[in-house]
Formats: sequence, C-alpha cells, structure tokens
Amino acid sequence: MASDDHPLDSASDYPVAEIAAAWERERPGTPVSSIGIVTPLWRLAKLLGDDRRRVLARAGVDPATLDLLSVLRRAGEPYALTTRELADRSMITAGAISQRVARAEREGLVTRRPGDAPRAQGGAGRRRSVVVELTPAGHRLVESTVDQVLTREADLMTGLDPGQQNQLAELLRVLLQDVQRRLNDHRLTQVGEPE
Repeated sequence: MASDDHPLDSASDYPVAEIAAAWERERPGTPVSSIGIVTPLWRLAKLLGDDRRRVLARAGVDPATLDLLSVLRRAGEPYALTTRELADRSMITAGAISQRVARAEREGLVTRRPGDAPRAQGGAGRRRSVVVELTPAGHRLVESTVDQVLTREADLMTGLDPGQQNQLAELLRVLLQDVQRRLNDHRLTQVGEPE
C-alpha cells in the first residue's frame, strides 16, 4: 500500500475525512460520523491546553492555583468562600481543594480562617467550616493572569467571526449537556485528568 493511502501519512492538514474514509474502506458498516467531531475536539483540547500551560508558566502560576484563585475572584467581594463552596464550584474533591488552598496559602495568595456553616437539615446548631479569602497578592495575580489567558484564547478564536463563535458555543453546550446526561457525569475536568 502506498504511503498516501494512510491518512496520517498524507500531506493533508486536516486528515479527518481521510481517517473516516479509511475506516469505512477497511471496516464497512463501522459508524464513523463521530470522527469529524471527536477528532478535532481532542486535537483542539490538546492544542488549547498546551498553549494555556505555556501562558501560565510564563505568568508563574500553575493551572490548579489559577482555578482556585479564579473561583474566589468570580465570587465577588469579599472574594471569600468556604472550602465546601470552593470544592463544589471547582467540581473537585474536598481533599484536592485542601491541597490547592494549602499551596496557595504558602505562596501568600489566600488566607484561611474559621467560619460557621449551618448544619444540614435536622441538625442542631452550627458546624465548623473554613473560609478561604484572596489576599491582595492573590487578587493581583489572578487579575493579570486571567487577562493574559483570556486575551490569548480570544485571539486564538478569531478564525471564526462572532456569529460563528456564538453558534459553535451553543452547539458545544448542547453536545456537552447531552453527553454528560448520557454518561451521568456532570464533572468539568481537564483533558487527561484522572477520573
């Protein structure tokens, strides 16, 4: 077989149709309609994830710390949430939040203080909680880093006009919600993160 019969060996910049055609040729009847969607999504996720990591490395912050600081910043003044709220909004475990908070606290980006939280239904009194708050240094870091990240990502989207961007965003929302429903998985994790 000649090398141009193999889609990944071809000179094509976008071999998705060739990959689907090769599967149809080699395995007639195999469903290939998802290839045109899933393959570019995976490739885009890899490209965008790698680019974001480079932007964050230049800014001197890791993705987990930026996520923590961003959740606090988006909460609005006084930029403080309980660890439970942080875990819920970050969609990660309490243990993972605890590690992120400890690292950010060592770096002077957040502070922790005791707080009170209402007991669950039927419970008496209040239970202890921990409130995490952005420090001025954390606020400055998240402000400058978010500007860098979002400006870069907006620039990468300029291959689509605003109408196309809105259309794609809506289609991706519909697809994501449907796949989450079908898989009964509503977590938002990063590409490559373990379950």
